[in-house]
Amino acid sequence: MPTDAVLRELLVRQLDAWLPAALHRARRATLALAYAGTDAGGADAALRVVGEHADRLRGFRLTVLVLAEGDETLPARLGAVESTLPAEVTVHVVPGDPARLPVALKAAGAAGAPLLTLAHGAAPTPALLAAARSGRPADLLLVTAPDAPLRPALDAAGFPLVAEVDLLAAPTLPGSGDDEGLRLAFATGSDRSLQAFKDALWAVDGHAEVRYRDPADPPGRAVDVGPEADPGPLGGELLAELARRGPRTVTELRRFALTSTVYRAADANRALTGLLDAGAVARDPEHGKLGGDVLISAARPGGPAA
Repeated sequence: MPTDAVLRELLVRQLDAWLPAALHRARRATLALAYAGTDAGGADAALRVVGEHADRLRGFRLTVLVLAEGDETLPARLGAVESTLPAEVTVHVVPGDPARLPVALKAAGAAGAPLLTLAHGAAPTPALLAAARSGRPADLLLVTAPDAPLRPALDAAGFPLVAEVDLLAAPTLPGSGDDEGLRLAFATGSDRSLQAFKDALWAVDGHAEVRYRDPADPPGRAVDVGPEADPGPLGGELLAELARRGPRTVTELRRFALTSTVYRAADANRALTGLLDAGAVARDPEHGKLGGDVLISAARPGGPAA
């Protein structure tokens, strides 16, 4: 499926950003990849990324856990890649689904050191989320069906920062409608990790068959994937935030975009420019650069800005 290709690229990009940071702050780390009834092809790509950092792993210990079931070829495929990795990397293939993740992480001694977890097709149970949260720091990519919000469960598990996005397969025939797709949540305690995820999300290319949908966008509009994200839906979300909370600075609205929508902080500036041009919002001061301390207010219908 096209969505699987996007997920694989997102995992590779996130791992490529996560591993150097983990090497910088600790002497050990754990990468956990757990799949439920899905193709674990992303595990091969993840190990190849690890191999690209082989020259920086001296004196470091990286444990890679791969939990999967129903793929008899997986151990041989991963073994071929593992044979090219340095001795500092240990790979464990564990039969089973993501429900076994808490036990596997405990056995690997993952707590207290950098931990990046992918849980694909997993129910966001308190036990699974607590296990994924045990790293210091802890980053989690959680993939489910798009039938329920994941943010409440991730908030309850203690993840300070959460981003959600729906991956939709574009219709192949006119009037066929969108594939229900997948919901992806990224949870972390690090602004830098969240920004890396957002950058990866919009850097994905060559996947015209896939579009994104922000679960926080009430109309549920699908947008094309690309470096220049369509700021239209974000503009609507910024207006809703202004209606809820009153005038906000550009810095506050950039922060809202980063932490509460599928968009990046920089996309807020583009969306605000469109809203200002349309007269939907006003700014104070009225002229000059759209800097962080500029106050943005929603415009009253038929009257001056609020």
